[in-house]
Amino acid sequence: MSMIQEFKEFAVKGNVVDMAVGVIIGAAFGKIVSSLVTDVVMPPIGVLVGGVDFSKLSFTLQGATATAPAVLISYGKFIQTVVDFTIIAAVIFMVIKGINKMKKKADAAVPAAPPAQEVLLTEIRDLLKNNSTKTCCS
Repeated sequence: MSMIQEFKEFAVKGNVVDMAVGVIIGAAFGKIVSSLVTDVVMPPIGVLVGGVDFSKLSFTLQGATATAPAVLISYGKFIQTVVDFTIIAAVIFMVIKGINKMKKKADAAVPAAPPAQEVLLTEIRDLLKNNSTKTCCS
């Protein structure tokens, strides 16, 4: 099998395509959550804490010079990123929990197939029953 053929088989497998779709949707979802945190969640928290804009919180390590900008540690952006992560993790947890709940309902709705031995014994019983009625005196 040629390398190109192997790559084609790998690239069109369901798992690879599903993963690609998940990554794309995840990136878009990440932007939505970032906007939610930055534009909706953090402003009220900032007001509650005393009018603080978290995105601008930072420590200045070195002031700006004529040739270089200031060196900052932007811990406010870090706080927003942690809140982003927490919200994304919570939403993903809820989605996975919902999917698992639906799987359990689907599994419970479909009765489990009897074991192979039971099926075989049932067939033997039915065959014996049919043979005994045919050989019986009439």
